[in-house]
Amino acid sequence: MILTVINILLLWGCKALAISKLSADGRTNTYDLINSVMAPQGNAIEAPDCGHKSFGPHITQIFDSILGLYVFRFHIHRDHDNDRCLKYDRQRIEIKIYQKSPSFLKGYQGEFVNYRWKFKLSVAFQPSYNFTHIHQIKVIGGPYASMPLFTLTIRKSKQSKQDFLEIRHSPEKKSTVIKQKLLRPFLDRWLSVTEQIRYAHEGYYSINISDVRTGETLFIFKDDVIGTWKEGAEVARPKWGIYRSLKDKKNLRDEIVDFTDFEIEK
Repeated sequence: MILTVINILLLWGCKALAISKLSADGRTNTYDLINSVMAPQGNAIEAPDCGHKSFGPHITQIFDSILGLYVFRFHIHRDHDNDRCLKYDRQRIEIKIYQKSPSFLKGYQGEFVNYRWKFKLSVAFQPSYNFTHIHQIKVIGGPYASMPLFTLTIRKSKQSKQDFLEIRHSPEKKSTVIKQKLLRPFLDRWLSVTEQIRYAHEGYYSINISDVRTGETLFIFKDDVIGTWKEGAEVARPKWGIYRSLKDKKNLRDEIVDFTDFEIEK
């Protein structure tokens, strides 16, 4: 049986180690399953279902023959979806930790947090010249909360016309690329991500992306002294899914991204 929720307290030296895990099971209603871990008293899903009711829920579960287990499939449709019927120049299907999530899933100043997950992009995945985010770390509170602290995003370069996977960093308002690699080696393979953050004005950040099957490291970045906390922030929180601009719509298509085994450890 696949465990869908694991909340473990272990004695680790003098510290308690808390781990929360979300995995698909192929049985439970998908939205209920996600919320049972990420927001038992709320709704952790930001979906375009309201404007595209004929499709139904935009996160489903499928059995993946490579991993040999059920995974979450995130769907976005170029000509039908929007951002929660609130904004129409972009599209969003994401899951998140937020105000109503359990406190042990949120990141607080001074804490060291590990985030782990797996994802797979289709072989024909197609970004635009504008943003296509698949993961964000954001804060709640303060004047800079609207801009993600860290973003894993996919973008087509206006200079080279090639597609790139990049990490962007924004300690205040301005966002800059801190690591970039060509997208092609990341397509059509299951990828394992480990992201480690010590939340502080002079904090620590690292991300490692590897091939699940071979163990090959495809992307790595580490900075021992980097801004990982924003002025006035109350908590930090992760998001996963597909969040993309429609300003360069001609370069987009209907997309799916598969995710599984979301873990938060601190």
